[in-house]
Amino acid sequence: MSRKTLLASSIAFGVTFAAASALAHVTLEVREAKAGAPYKATLRIPHGCDGTATLKVRAQIPDGVIAVKPMPKPGWQLETVTGKYDKTYPYYHGQQLTEGVREIVWSGGKLPDEHYDEFVFAGFLAGDLKPGPLYIPVTQECEKGEARWADIPAPGQDRHALKAPAPALIILAQHSQHGSGHAAMADSKVYKVGSLTIEAPWARATPGGAKVAGGFMKITNNGKEPDRLIGGTVPFAGRFEVHEMAVEGGIMKMRELSKGLEIKPGETVELKPGGYHVMFMDLKSGLKEGETIKGTLVFEKAGKVDVEYKVGAIGGGAPMGGGHSHH
Repeated sequence: MSRKTLLASSIAFGVTFAAASALAHVTLEVREAKAGAPYKATLRIPHGCDGTATLKVRAQIPDGVIAVKPMPKPGWQLETVTGKYDKTYPYYHGQQLTEGVREIVWSGGKLPDEHYDEFVFAGFLAGDLKPGPLYIPVTQECEKGEARWADIPAPGQDRHALKAPAPALIILAQHSQHGSGHAAMADSKVYKVGSLTIEAPWARATPGGAKVAGGFMKITNNGKEPDRLIGGTVPFAGRFEVHEMAVEGGIMKMRELSKGLEIKPGETVELKPGGYHVMFMDLKSGLKEGETIKGTLVFEKAGKVDVEYKVGAIGGGAPMGGGHSHH
């Protein structure tokens, strides 16, 4: 795989090649979760403070993480600090939650500097949490000194430039699974060119500084001859390519389809994260959630068609009204 393709893959789909740096920080095992859903947080502690053992771990619970229950840890004492939430949150079966666990403390154990361990709690992510990073500050108290993993980046600042970044959970947009099908169908944009139907194009918002973005849609061939998606244009990118993500030898790889993507007669091909997709390369400007952007698609036989892409959350799925499934 070319260096260009590997770089594009890493940016577009959130693969971070910073293993050495990540091992130095307290991190979360699962770093993405949807709003309005349960979440199990596993805090990974990779080392002590200045070579000395960790004796206490404190985790602060941010606003919007409710109904928290910490997991007891053999050999460690468990304490919680409860307090008022920033507001009243609806919960299961009509419950209204106004207070809960705001801090968890594991103490009395001993985690040597040369060892690794995990500290776990479960909770619920409020449905009104906005897509984007949510920070969980963690403090290690050691035999000598302490390490406070509590730095939060300023707007536009690279989190990896921080000396002691707080563990970050990326909140994905909440998508209702009940009663939204008809609304999605009504709002979906459908485009036709020749014998082809293009349904609900969408793209993911991009983080600051990104140079590539991914585009997705469904394409149905209603004709009797095959056709191919061979290219397209968008005003905010220098190049437009058709790509495929596939597992080869147990490794997920991305490659450009130099001959385009074939759509056989009577077939519907879905372009989606982790599979076929289009790539917007050499971005001139970023994509922001909620906006609609214009572009064109070019097919080998059907020719060119104007389309619009709805922009969803960073790392999220199709925006509401941006796509639906046929059952």
